[in-house]
Amino acid sequence: MTKPHLIVIGNGMAGCRAVEEILARDANRYRITIFGAEPHVNYNRIMLSPLLAGDKAFDDIVINDLAWYADNAIELVTSDPVVAIDRKIQTVTARSGRVESYDTLILATGSDPFIIPVPGHDMQGVVTFRDIDDVGAMLRAADAGGDAVVIGGGLLGLEAAHGLSLRGMKVTVLHIMPTLMERQLDEAAGWLLKEALEARGQTILTGADTAEIYGQGKVEGVRLKDGRDIPAALVVMAVGIRPNVKLARTAGLAIGRGIHVDDHLVTSDANVLAVGECVEHNGLVYGLVAPLWDMCRSLADGLVATPSGYTGSVTSTKLKVSGIDVFSAGDFSGGEGCEDIVMRDAARGIYKRVVVKDDRIVGAVLYGDTQDGNWYFDLLRKQQDVAEIRDALIFGQAFASGGAASANPNAAVAALADDAEICGCNGVSKGRVVGAIAGGACTLDAVRACTKASASCGSCTPLVEGLLAVTLGDAFDGERSAPTVCKCTSFTHEDVRRLILEKDLKAIPQVMQALHWTTPDGCSSCRPALNYYLLCAWPGEFVDDNQSRFVNERMHANIQKDGTYSVVPRMWGGVTNPRELRAIADVAEKYEARMVKVTGGQRLDIFGIKKEDLPAVWADLNAAGMVSGHAYAKALRTVKTCVGSEWCRFGTQDSTGLGIKTEQMTWGSFMPHKFKIAVSGCPRNCAEATIKDFGVICVDSGYELSIGGNGGIKLRGTDFLCKVATEQAALDHCAAFIQLYREEARYLDRTAPWVERVGLDYIKARIVEDVEGREALTARFHYSQRFMQDDPWAKRAAGEDYKLHQHLAEIRPLATSALVTA
Repeated sequence: MTKPHLIVIGNGMAGCRAVEEILARDANRYRITIFGAEPHVNYNRIMLSPLLAGDKAFDDIVINDLAWYADNAIELVTSDPVVAIDRKIQTVTARSGRVESYDTLILATGSDPFIIPVPGHDMQGVVTFRDIDDVGAMLRAADAGGDAVVIGGGLLGLEAAHGLSLRGMKVTVLHIMPTLMERQLDEAAGWLLKEALEARGQTILTGADTAEIYGQGKVEGVRLKDGRDIPAALVVMAVGIRPNVKLARTAGLAIGRGIHVDDHLVTSDANVLAVGECVEHNGLVYGLVAPLWDMCRSLADGLVATPSGYTGSVTSTKLKVSGIDVFSAGDFSGGEGCEDIVMRDAARGIYKRVVVKDDRIVGAVLYGDTQDGNWYFDLLRKQQDVAEIRDALIFGQAFASGGAASANPNAAVAALADDAEICGCNGVSKGRVVGAIAGGACTLDAVRACTKASASCGSCTPLVEGLLAVTLGDAFDGERSAPTVCKCTSFTHEDVRRLILEKDLKAIPQVMQALHWTTPDGCSSCRPALNYYLLCAWPGEFVDDNQSRFVNERMHANIQKDGTYSVVPRMWGGVTNPRELRAIADVAEKYEARMVKVTGGQRLDIFGIKKEDLPAVWADLNAAGMVSGHAYAKALRTVKTCVGSEWCRFGTQDSTGLGIKTEQMTWGSFMPHKFKIAVSGCPRNCAEATIKDFGVICVDSGYELSIGGNGGIKLRGTDFLCKVATEQAALDHCAAFIQLYREEARYLDRTAPWVERVGLDYIKARIVEDVEGREALTARFHYSQRFMQDDPWAKRAAGEDYKLHQHLAEIRPLATSALVTA
C-alpha cells in the first residue's frame, strides 16, 4: 500500500524534531517531504550565539545532517519555501512552482524577528539575529571593524553583543526597560548582569528609547529620543519575535497571535497540524526551545501513538554568555500570597531568589551559582510541596536533602526524577540518559551521540557525567570518559593511536575497517585526525591522504576571506638578509600583493596572492633560498629570538644562534596543533619565551627550559621543566618534548591543555628523570624528521598537484566534457 504523504513546512528545530518523534514511534508510517526556506540542513538556532562568538563552527551546530534525511528516506527541499496551501485539494505550492499533495500537513514556520519601525530601520548595516545569514552579516561587519549597537537587552540581544564584543567590536546595548532581561530576571539579578557585562567592556544603556537610525546610504549611528547619538557601523535588532502566521492566514486557518491549535497540535483543519513558535495554545505563544520539544512529543503521540495531549509548558532560561551564570524559571513577579526567599553573597557575586506560594515554588532567579537550577525547575514543574524543606530551600538541594548530596556530589543527580530535564537545549530527560547508558553508552561522547544531551551549549555536561558515574558505579572509568575521535566511532583518540600501532595500520581505509567505523568514509573531524595519527606512527610508511587535510595544508598557504592566499616564507630565528628581502619585494610587486606585514613570529607575510599564482611565487622565493614557513600547518610555526649575547649588553648566551639551530632541527614536523618556540638571551625575556609551547631562557650558567605556554584568547604561562648546561642538551630536551607531544596528545590539542591534562610531573618523569626514555624520544623525532623536512613549496613549484592551482575557468570545460563522455 502507498504510504500517506506527510509534508512538513519548515526545516527548523520544531519541524525536524516533530519528524524525529514520529519516526521514533513508527518509522514506516509516512512518506515524508520537508520544505525549507534556507539552503542548509537542520541546525540548532540556539547555538547561533556560540557560532557568532567563535566557540562553534557551523558543523558543530548541525542537528540533522544530509545522511539523516537519506537514512530515513526523507525528501528535503531547500531554498524553496512553500508560498500557498490549498486545503480543499490538499496541496502545497512552493516558490519555484512545485506542487505537492499531502495527506497530513505540519506547519513549523517558526517566528519572524520584530523590527521597530524607526526611521532608518531598513538601511544597509541593520540586521536581525535569527539565522545563519544574520551571523554571516555580523561576522563581515566585525571583520571590517568599527562600533556596533544592539537594540534589545533580552536574551538574544545580550548574546549577540557578547559575540560581537569577542570579535573585536566596541558594543553598546540599548534597552528600553530599566532592567536587562526583565522577562527573566528581577531588578537585583538584572543589575548584577549589567555590572558584569560592563566589566567586560560593553556599554549598557537601560531606559534607552531609539528615535532613529541615521547615515548616508548605510548605518552611521543611532539617535536616542533624549538626543544622544551613538556611532555604529552595525545595528542589530533583537527586540523580540512574532509568530510567522502569514501562510496559515492566507490558507484560512484560525489564528490569533499564533496559529490556533488544540491539545494534539491540530489546527482548525483536521488534516493540518502546527508546532513550534508559530502556534498559539490556550492563549499562549512560546519563544523558547523546551515547549517545542513538549509540543513535538504530543504531536507525534496524536499522529502515530496513544494521544497524550499537550497541556502547556513551564519554561526556564539560561544565558549563554561565557563566564556568566544566569538561570530563571517561572513567575518571579510575586503578588498576593507569595513569599520571597533571598540569598545574597556579594563577595562571590551570587544572588538567589526563590518565590514560594502555598508551599510550592512558582519562580526562581539564580545569578552566579546556577547548579541547583534544574532542581528548582523540577520542583516548580511538578508543583511539589516544599513545606518540609522550606527553611533550607534557598541553600540548594545538597543542604535541603540533609547533607547527603554534599557528601557525595552525585547523590543530587541520583535523586532527580526520571522525567527531570537534564538537557534543555535538546529536551532530554534523566530517564532517557540513563536508558542510553544502560544500553551501552558508557562515555560522555557516546551519550551525546545517542541522546544529544550536552551536545549543544554543554552546560549540562556535569549532570551527564554524574549520571554516568551513578549508573555505572564502579564500572565507570573516568579515563574512559575521554572524548571519542568523533561520532563515527566509539574509540577515544588514545584507543585509535594505540590500535594503529598494535594492528600495523598504515592507511585511513585500513583504520576504518579494522576499528569498525560506523560511517563509510568518516567525517571532517576524524579524517584529519587519522591522517595525522598515521603520519606520527609510521613516518615514511603511512599512506598520506591529501584530501584529509584542511584546505590551508592542502594549498600550503593561508586562505583569506576574499579567496586569495597569504604566503609566509621561513626566516630562521627571525633573521633575514638583503637577498631574501629583495625576493619578497619582487614577489609582492610582480604578483600584486595587497599587503606585506611583519608577523608576531618575526617573519614577513605576503597577502593577496591568487591561487593560480602560488606555484610561481614559491618558485621565486625558493630561488632566493627560502622555504615554506608552514604558517598554515599543524606544525612548527616559528622560533622567535632576541639578539642575545652577540649584540645585547644584557645577553648571557647566543640566543639567536640557538634559535636558528632549534628551527633548523624542528621545521617541517607535523604535530597535533601549531607549535611555537622562543629563545630569550637573558631573564628579561624579550622573545616572550614564557608564553610559547617550548621556551628557552638563557642565563649565565646555562639554559632554563619551560613548556606549555600560549598567547591567544586564554593566556597561559609556561611551566618550568628543567635547567640544562649546554646548547645540545637544550636541543635534545626540545626534540624529546615535541615527540612526546606528537605521540600522546589528541589531534587539535595545543600543548597547554595537553600539559594540564597529563600533568607536569608526568612530563618531567618522561623527559627529565628518564634519561634513556628521553634519548629514545629524541631519536624517534630525528628519524621522523628525515621524512618531514622536504619543502612542499619546491614540490608544487616543480608541478606536483598542479590541478589544485588551476583557475576554476580552466578546470570547468574539462569536467563538463568528462561528464558528457560518461
